[in-house]
Amino acid sequence: MADKRRFDLFADLLVSRFPQALRVYDIAGGMGKLNESLTQRGRTVTTFDLRHKHLPVKYAQRLFTLEEPCEAELVVGMHPDGATRIIIEYAARHGLGFAVVPCCSDNGMPYKPWMRHLADVARDAGFSSVEEAELPMDGRARVLLGVWR
Repeated sequence: MADKRRFDLFADLLVSRFPQALRVYDIAGGMGKLNESLTQRGRTVTTFDLRHKHLPVKYAQRLFTLEEPCEAELVVGMHPDGATRIIIEYAARHGLGFAVVPCCSDNGMPYKPWMRHLADVARDAGFSSVEEAELPMDGRARVLLGVWR
């Protein structure tokens, strides 16, 4: 069972690591629980997901693509499944920071090699700093953070 604190824990980490990022894109954000947590912390958030049922938060009910106009200062994903790589690519394209908590790979790679691969993708894309953090929770809790030059 997923840790119910995960959205608040991730939101706290994001606010502490990216204090200047007030506009956030939450990719593959499900019902919008991370959006709700970040909004409570003074951020303006748009959640992108295909869900029909969601919380009453700013929500773009569509697939997130690299062509999405950029109105954010940070791109994030909490267990975004197949959207993990696009978060990094979009952030690189627009010179933004990113933070992802991957739960699984999109290519069948085991978890630890997948995390190393994502860090390499970010470094190759030009991020000046790529690091891992750990959320104090049960389940997949490793966070990959990227800071643009």
